[in-house]
Amino acid sequence: MATVLVVDGANVVGSRPDGWWKDRAGAARRLHERLLVADLPHDEVVLVLEGGAKGGVRPGRDAHVRTVHAPRSGDDAIVAAASEATERGDRVTVVTADRMLQARVEGAGALALSPSWLLDQLD
Repeated sequence: MATVLVVDGANVVGSRPDGWWKDRAGAARRLHERLLVADLPHDEVVLVLEGGAKGGVRPGRDAHVRTVHAPRSGDDAIVAAASEATERGDRVTVVTADRMLQARVEGAGALALSPSWLLDQLD
């Protein structure tokens, strides 16, 4: 059984008022870079990006981080990634502060944690 961390990129980036809204692509790139070098207790990290943030990181795999560009709703892409992993039998954690999204991923069998948990791991 693998452990998978699904990251709501918009929600994590938006949790700190550091001017991310002026450069969404750059903020996504910085988060991606931090996820690449972090020593997280997960076999795979899935970073879901939407909107302007998609311009900062190409979709695909870099080491243990897989970047997904949401075609429409970021929330739907996050639920799909979590559901796919739980159906494989993986242990899945989703990072988001969105309560509705937390309920959806918990319904799919994933654990939901807040962006502050992830940011503490990355700092």
